Amino acid sequence: MAQIKTKIDKAEEIVRKHTVGSIFVGLMPFPYVDLVVLSGIQIDMLRSLADLYNIDFSQHRGKSLLAALIGGCVPVSFSGNVFSWVKGIPIYGQLTGMASMSIFGGAATNAVGKVFIQHFESGGTFLTFEPQKVADYYAQQFEIGMVKVEKDGFGIKP
Repeated sequence: MAQIKTKIDKAEEIVRKHTVGSIFVGLMPFPYVDLVVLSGIQIDMLRSLADLYNIDFSQHRGKSLLAALIGGCVPVSFSGNVFSWVKGIPIYGQLTGMASMSIFGGAATNAVGKVFIQHFESGGTFLTFEPQKVADYYAQQFEIGMVKVEKDGFGIKP
């Protein structure tokens, strides 16, 4: 018997798909290109979640909110730049940077998705989103995401 998916199930599926994509983007060997692509994946995730919750989406507003949310966690956002920059160091730096950026990207995307699911489920929109009010929840979800990415890569099968 097929199980009927709830809106939250569908939202979780959207976040998982984009999280897995973010993990793979971290494996790109090119410094800073990965950050641009990662941002694009996160914007696409927000667009998909907005569509699911019937919320008007503005790419400009989405980028601003992502920057405010992730930028509000300075050590976390700074580490992404460092992981990407390290890829410029031949061999060891590339391998270390790719692994670290993969974990960081997956965890950050997962955390962003969880924050917006919670916000949209409570009736919020992009216009009512206040990044500083969800900073603790974002940090908590980021840590959970780090463990999950390191443990099983969000279920990625070889």
